Amino acid sequence: MKKVTIYTDGAARGNPNGPGGYGAVLEYVDANGNLHTKEISAGYQKTTNNRMELMGLIRALECLNGPCEIDLYSDSKYVVDAFNQRWVESWLKKGWKKSDNKPVKNIDLWKKLLAVKKPHRITFHWVKGHDGHPQNERCDALATAAADGTELLEDVEL
Repeated sequence: MKKVTIYTDGAARGNPNGPGGYGAVLEYVDANGNLHTKEISAGYQKTTNNRMELMGLIRALECLNGPCEIDLYSDSKYVVDAFNQRWVESWLKKGWKKSDNKPVKNIDLWKKLLAVKKPHRITFHWVKGHDGHPQNERCDALATAAADGTELLEDVEL
């Protein structure tokens, strides 16, 4: 299985419902030891930070051509804890309800994420945001530039 490292970040101005964006950096070292890097980002008109955190991961996974072993780094506790603390498993058992019986937010994106992550083995790592981690800082720059861009997409349910 190909090993890939993915870094993601999301940003929103005037959260919630301001412009936002995501950024992701994908890294792969080939059999000859050459590092291949791909950067992706997009901006949206009205969105939330959490939606952009999820979109960054979804779009990064959609870039992969086959099943991969992935180390995923994010400064989003929302995303990382959802898997590491097994929140997603609980939500599924409870019909997309949280422990307080309120509906989970961003169900459309969680469902899409579960579908695109299915062929992969992903280890989720939390990194402190704005703490000098080079790839996390790059993702933040991509996300904020996308949020501040002029060609913003409409954030519609997937």
